[in-house]
Amino acid sequence: MKQINSVQNPFIKSLIQLQEKSKARRQTGTFLIEGQREIMVADKGNYELVTLLFVPEIIAFDDIQKLTNQPVEFIEISKEVYQKLAYRDSTEGLLAIAKTKSLSLSDLKLSDNPLVLVAEATEKPGNLGALLRTADAANIDAVIIADPKSDLYNPNVIRSSVGCIFTRQLATGTTAEVISYLKENNISIYSATLQDSTSYHTQDYTTPTALVVGTEATGLSELWRTESSKNIIIPMQGVIDSMNVSVAAAILIFEAKRQRGF
Repeated sequence: MKQINSVQNPFIKSLIQLQEKSKARRQTGTFLIEGQREIMVADKGNYELVTLLFVPEIIAFDDIQKLTNQPVEFIEISKEVYQKLAYRDSTEGLLAIAKTKSLSLSDLKLSDNPLVLVAEATEKPGNLGALLRTADAANIDAVIIADPKSDLYNPNVIRSSVGCIFTRQLATGTTAEVISYLKENNISIYSATLQDSTSYHTQDYTTPTALVVGTEATGLSELWRTESSKNIIIPMQGVIDSMNVSVAAAILIFEAKRQRGF
């Protein structure tokens, strides 16, 4: 089994770039996963695992062999190398190199009566991770990011999603492309916006539905407001007229789930 003990090793330097640079992730089509739970969820979500790197003083080889049946390469690394690569404060002594999946809209496989979340221009990895956790909790068909501002395989997104990035179908596209895709697939568009809107709970989400949320600062772009089947709003009674985007998405998604009977 290969062993790497130096942070100056060229392979380790390439992994540091993979952890820190979205360009490196795009060019190689790979990314790093940290932690046993996240690696197991990725494996269950049919992500291809290429390499498992582990610190033998922290986690036993016999234990990591149980994480996947995929034909992966195993590499022993020193604690110093692990600390250089690890993104989180916790010390599990385990990292995986995985291949990214296609984020093309055309690759989505939706159910006969899909429920989809669309988030436009979400910038903060923490918000994106929280949206993915909500999507997983409700077991919706897919999450689509319109005009993405964050790399979905950013380690902060993976961490904040607690692995839920691996449990839902994902796709990205421009706002125009996403709207076109939804209309071509006869999916009604409900855009959460202040303008020309009606209360969210008065609408019927029991047919193919896309719930669309924007950024907390600027909301949705004009195209969503004009192309939606209906603009919806969550009535608020406080002083501030906005809430965290993941909270808003959860309210809308679980209303749709309630109407669908589960």
